[in-house]
Amino acid sequence: MKFFSGFSLKNEQHYFKEYINSSEYTVCGFSYGAIKALREIKEMLSQKKRVDRLQLFSPAFFQTKDEKFKKLQLLGYRKNQEAYLREFISSCFFPYEKKIVEHDKNSIEELEELLYYEWDIQELKNLTHNGVKIEVYLGGKDAVIDAKGAREFFLETATVTYIKEANHFLLLN
Repeated sequence: MKFFSGFSLKNEQHYFKEYINSSEYTVCGFSYGAIKALREIKEMLSQKKRVDRLQLFSPAFFQTKDEKFKKLQLLGYRKNQEAYLREFISSCFFPYEKKIVEHDKNSIEELEELLYYEWDIQELKNLTHNGVKIEVYLGGKDAVIDAKGAREFFLETATVTYIKEANHFLLLN
């Protein structure tokens, strides 16, 4: 199993241990890491490597958000990166108590990429036609992404688990 972390994070996969399939043919990604996981799977398939499952935990899904929202996020990051990241991590755990997470380096380019990334339904269909099972896990109380929009989008190609009372980290309390 290969796991890709969320924006500015590292070693957070323990939050998803009850959902992760530990097979060596599984690729997982949380939030921004979901984009990286998709890219990894496409690369593996292009190299004729075996991939059975793509697991996306609260994938970065901002294509339903308007330009104003995205520009405000970038402005906040540029203005005060530390304050932006503190608020971002708090919103990942909202409405529940904030937990400790490990941080990794991050950049404005990564934030831009996750905010402006457009998930492509045809790309996901191609994965399923290549035998890759796609699983998407979403929290109904996610304060970071548009979980309802993501649910509607991914239902066409993935098994979607929607945890009504869970936050961005899929925690219930």
